[in-house]
Amino acid sequence: MKVIIVGATHAGTYAAQQILKTHPDYQVTVYEHNDNLSFLSCGIALWVGNHVSDPNKMFYTSPKELEQLGATMKMRHDVLEIDTDKKNVQVKDLASGQTFTDSYDKLVMTTGSKPVLPPIPGIDNPKVKLCKDWQDAKILREVSPDAKSVVIIGAGYIGAELAEQLSLAGKKVTLIDGLPHVLAKNFDPEIALRVEKDYQDHGVNLAMDEMVKSFSGDDQVTVETTQGTYTADFAVLCAGFRPATDLLKGKVKMLPNGAIITDAYMRASDPAIFAAGDSAVVHYNPTGKVDYIPLATNAIRQGILVGENIETPTTQYLGTQASSAVALFGKTLASSGLTESGAKARGVEVASVTLEENYRPEFMLSTTPILMRLIWDPKTHIVLGGAFYSEYDCAQSANVISLAIQTKMTIEELSMVDMFFQPNYDNPLNYVNAVAMAAVKKATRPNE
Repeated sequence: MKVIIVGATHAGTYAAQQILKTHPDYQVTVYEHNDNLSFLSCGIALWVGNHVSDPNKMFYTSPKELEQLGATMKMRHDVLEIDTDKKNVQVKDLASGQTFTDSYDKLVMTTGSKPVLPPIPGIDNPKVKLCKDWQDAKILREVSPDAKSVVIIGAGYIGAELAEQLSLAGKKVTLIDGLPHVLAKNFDPEIALRVEKDYQDHGVNLAMDEMVKSFSGDDQVTVETTQGTYTADFAVLCAGFRPATDLLKGKVKMLPNGAIITDAYMRASDPAIFAAGDSAVVHYNPTGKVDYIPLATNAIRQGILVGENIETPTTQYLGTQASSAVALFGKTLASSGLTESGAKARGVEVASVTLEENYRPEFMLSTTPILMRLIWDPKTHIVLGGAFYSEYDCAQSANVISLAIQTKMTIEELSMVDMFFQPNYDNPLNYVNAVAMAAVKKATRPNE
């Protein structure tokens, strides 16, 4: 079997490893545009903030390690065209400039995503940086120390983390987003407003509900929005990502944004093609539908499944809850599944409850509150989402909610799940049980 893998960040790397572990006799060729693979871009802000021991450790494998497994690694090679009828690809060697054709029995499309670059005047200004890959990371690491001010466009996880780290480094930071709140796609206003206060308490200028109209300037960059102008030493565009799947446009079924639609075995509509990671859809368990949620965790699992299913359909995709967590200004934020606003955007009816209480007993020398949200289906009472915010490290709570969603647990069942009690860690009634009990009370006795 001859397999071509196009792109090798997370999904492609894990697909290559799993294919060769499962089928060591397969001929696997990997074409990768960059000279590196497996870069953990989630660590960029941490590196900029001097929290990384060694940037080389932000790569969890190398071309050499994949070669030792039996892969033929073609780094710095661009796939220019894919002919799905003839089952071949046209490739350019970026070092020599030569082009050639290679054939496949199975094609693995793991080209990932690319930053959204809106057609904004001045977006090509050299003072406007990106935050996506290793090259971007090195640029940000180089320009940040001497800068006194920064404008960050996009208040999702990447922009939020970068804004936090640069503000803690003493920079004057402005954070801009077209949505009403910081991390609006991950947390409802009940939590997002707390986060915004943390930014404001640290001197970050928040420009929410503002769309960027233009970039201008030479020594500095001026960002004009629908509500004002902000000038800084440089700007970072973190406005999201879209699938890098133009090579297969019109050749396999896709979502309108270009995400390749796959079945439970990671197969595209063309049976010879597999897709995984940021180039593909996920099966989003809270809604039971396909969605586009580019996360490294999704990419890794899907890549492994490509290897499991490359010969015959063997292991089905369990889907995702899009669980995530982040540390900002000494607070932990964690979530899994739907927010109330996310449900509304997807046309899903939900109920919600908010609860805040100390995570462990008051008789301890110290304790601190956890602000919690739980989302559920008002008809079936099945858990659909949850979120947590606290000075206490409550990140693993997102994994509890993830399991509840994946197993279709009801709020009643979650309220009674057996959880340990130990005063160092929690109350006799664990805080996840407590927020579920609050949900049950609201669902069954709404007038109390």
